Amino acid sequence: MGITISKDQMEKIREDFQKHLSKKHLDWKNSTVLTVVSDSFFTANNDVGIEFLDCFIDDEAMKTAQSKIQTFLQQGKTPDTAIERSNGYLYAMNHLKAFFDEQGGVIKYISDISVPAHWIFQGNPKYYNVVGAISNLDTITWAVNQYTKQIKIGDKAYIWLSGSDGGIIAAGTILCSPENKVPETEDPYRVGDLIDQKPYLGVDIKIERKLVDTIIKRTVLLSDGRTKGMSIMKFHSATNFPVTKEAVAVIESIIEGTYKAIPAVIDVPVVSNEKKQYWMYAPGEGSCMWDEFYAKGIMAIGWGELGDLEQYPSKDAMKTKMKSIYGEGYSYKNAGHATWQFANEINIGDVIFAKKGLKKIIGRGIVTSKYVFDESREEYCHTRTVDWTHKGEWDHEGQIVMKTLTNLTPYTDYHKLLENMFDEGPVDPPAQYDNYTKKDFLSEVFMSEDQYDTVKNLLLQKKNLIMQGAPGVGKTFAAERLAYSIMGEKDTSRVMMVQFHQSYSYEDFIMGYRPAEKGFSLAKGPFYQFCKDAEPDDREYFFIIDEINRGNLSKIFGELLMLIENDKRGKQLRLLYSDEQFFVPENVHIIGMMNTADRSLAMIDYALRRRFSFFDIKPAFDSEGFKTYKSLINNKKFNALIDTVSLLNREIAEDASLGSGFCIGHSYFCMDASMNDARLCNLVEYELVPLIKEYWFDEPSKVEQWTKKLHGAVRD
Repeated sequence: MGITISKDQMEKIREDFQKHLSKKHLDWKNSTVLTVVSDSFFTANNDVGIEFLDCFIDDEAMKTAQSKIQTFLQQGKTPDTAIERSNGYLYAMNHLKAFFDEQGGVIKYISDISVPAHWIFQGNPKYYNVVGAISNLDTITWAVNQYTKQIKIGDKAYIWLSGSDGGIIAAGTILCSPENKVPETEDPYRVGDLIDQKPYLGVDIKIERKLVDTIIKRTVLLSDGRTKGMSIMKFHSATNFPVTKEAVAVIESIIEGTYKAIPAVIDVPVVSNEKKQYWMYAPGEGSCMWDEFYAKGIMAIGWGELGDLEQYPSKDAMKTKMKSIYGEGYSYKNAGHATWQFANEINIGDVIFAKKGLKKIIGRGIVTSKYVFDESREEYCHTRTVDWTHKGEWDHEGQIVMKTLTNLTPYTDYHKLLENMFDEGPVDPPAQYDNYTKKDFLSEVFMSEDQYDTVKNLLLQKKNLIMQGAPGVGKTFAAERLAYSIMGEKDTSRVMMVQFHQSYSYEDFIMGYRPAEKGFSLAKGPFYQFCKDAEPDDREYFFIIDEINRGNLSKIFGELLMLIENDKRGKQLRLLYSDEQFFVPENVHIIGMMNTADRSLAMIDYALRRRFSFFDIKPAFDSEGFKTYKSLINNKKFNALIDTVSLLNREIAEDASLGSGFCIGHSYFCMDASMNDARLCNLVEYELVPLIKEYWFDEPSKVEQWTKKLHGAVRD
């Protein structure tokens, strides 16, 4: 029969069935209810040869389902228990069939919960004249790049015009499920040349309500508490997104003129501000727990005898406990590391890749909860909830790491390769970041308001900026905070940092061939990938380069030397290693840092110099921010040391062989650790004195003079 349902409908069945069991079997424990619910979905979670809902049509279908399940289990690792286990699954499925029968049968129940899904399709006016097409056409074809299996004929669609002043400009009905479409080479509404002429998945949409003159503004939806969290507000790199029932009700009320606003409130961030991490994970020995973990939406690890992992203050404490429980014969190095990471280092929003053996990836998911010690479980008690977005089998090139849990985040190329395996399915939930304003910048970076306005305007106008200054003036810190202040939030996904050095090359930066298991493969560099991430987005992106003058800039940038110019943004050029027209998007800003005290480096070449604005960052001992910081420290020796360093900087600046580019920066004195005599003495003895010895290596008397002054400032 082949009854197909959406993911939301599947969750609705699971939720209704669980409530049904809890009310009907008051004597059952919650764990029993959850087990029966999980077991009843066995055919949904495994390819046993029969569609999930077809099992519950009648008694004959149930017998067929049991036979298919038994055959499936006999092909597994424990065929001897196949009959017994299939009977257990049938027991749970009979409860689900009874639930369906009480609702009038499975077909009626599905019909009752089935309502047309609503989708929103996005168009970028940079590439397509969305307004013109909507105004003149009755039917429009739109690309589909996600939820390809969920979108179906009869679903409702909204058309979204991207951009800060954009919003919903039309509504209609989808006329076909996603199918192959051939690009129209003579499409009058396309802006620019048609680059990709390959067939694509798309749908036809009948335009029923044109809102070109009464656009539902993005700003209106952002300001309403029911619609501000819509996926399209957070993700800008896809053509289509689902729309919740609540959001649909708001949109329809705006169209009908009955809208009553519910102002949005500022949410407490639910996702860590830390950068998203990627993990390789084994769901039990030999992935034996995978089916259960997938069905229940969790990930879990063993070592249950340790109890709640949050009671342990350190990794060593965990390993010590393991030795007392399991014996002194092992170091428990990997086990202690895994339990510590599971409880303390995995964050909500992290991506999990589930593995089977050393050659197979069997799933992917997004972490949705903090660590929980679940005492109701007999084994694998250490848990986190996970939204498993994918289930199946994907071949892995080369051997997968053997450990139960491995952090893949440092290996950028590797986790991007893994992500590319999953080319369809739901979008990751949007990360929420702390707001960051100009006021926040001025409270953290010792810079005046006029200086901030200047450096911000230079970056936005020129697109490329180099912050130059003496050691310790906080160039890197200021660059990151400048990016956050322009974005208005600490969105780490739109900021990338690299460091140049003498061996850095075009192949490292843009793309080049690198050794692979079978010869060489073309690998994309960080700047190439960053530009591709920024290309479909309207928001600002910031690429930060530390020690920019340490690299051979003409060699590193190659043909991109022209494309980074502010008036060349968007212009295309063929790349060296691929048959591809590439451009640097207008919303990508480059911030470089240059240490003016590095004598070993040549001046930055003029070809690149004219493409950047240069902003000097100087020691900020006299700034209002640093004066406030001094008052908070309230330490006489610290104040005396600052006064001495200010005098020292004056002499350095007046020295013909040095100059202001060699002055000592204020970040030397911005200490996270507590301010005490020992810390101040160490700062002088092991950081400042060696520096002035380097500066005046040929003037020992001057070194001795200033060494005494610095020592005198921090001693009684």
